[in-house]
Amino acid sequence: MWKPLLAFMLVVTPAFAQEQFTAYDALRVVGVHINREAVNNIIAVTGVKGNPQPQTWRVVITDRSGGGGFRDIQVRNGQVVSDRPSSVVGSSEGATINTSRLNLDSSGAFAVASHIADKSGTRFETVSYTLRTDERGDPVWIVTLHAVNGRPVGTIHIGANRGNVTRTEGMFAGTNMNDVETEREVAQGPTDEEDGEEHGPLHGVRSRIRSAFRRTQEEASDMFGRVSRSFSDFINR
Repeated sequence: MWKPLLAFMLVVTPAFAQEQFTAYDALRVVGVHINREAVNNIIAVTGVKGNPQPQTWRVVITDRSGGGGFRDIQVRNGQVVSDRPSSVVGSSEGATINTSRLNLDSSGAFAVASHIADKSGTRFETVSYTLRTDERGDPVWIVTLHAVNGRPVGTIHIGANRGNVTRTEGMFAGTNMNDVETEREVAQGPTDEEDGEEHGPLHGVRSRIRSAFRRTQEEASDMFGRVSRSFSDFINR
């Protein structure tokens, strides 16, 4: 009985995933709602309680006609349900996202994040998404995984241009949300202080995080080739 049911799920699940309204879909709606130029003025895109995609996407853009302000637009089921002025800036220094460098939709970000969660033994129920620029001006997906009770159990920062994992928080056994590993820290290696704690109580945890982070980056790079999606191609089709 389970084999026919499993086969049915394998057929239905991809189709269901395609029907989920992604961040790219929401940006297309914003472009139609205002004008095509609006997609070049995006400050941040957020969505909460995704399963795996959220029901509502919130898009913050610069308001070229409003004296340098911002507009907060909410999109649900392919329609704009709210459009109002906003003072909220969701990107470092208010930088707009260069959409020509977007190669990862929210569906792809979920695929990478869920794979990392599976490999790290992190169980989650819902997902929150934030697309913004990082401190270097590059677009980045910040994907936070939540338990059934809503508590965050892990966060992954994924470059939206190359699909590289640049930061993880609380994703590996023996760590919590205060344990962070970043791309830059791994590249630089352990600090002198950490070297001096080679036999200390945190040495095993740090070594495990560093090793797991490197492995995570490699796997994310492999996945990116399968889930990448150019926003420029999407919006111009």
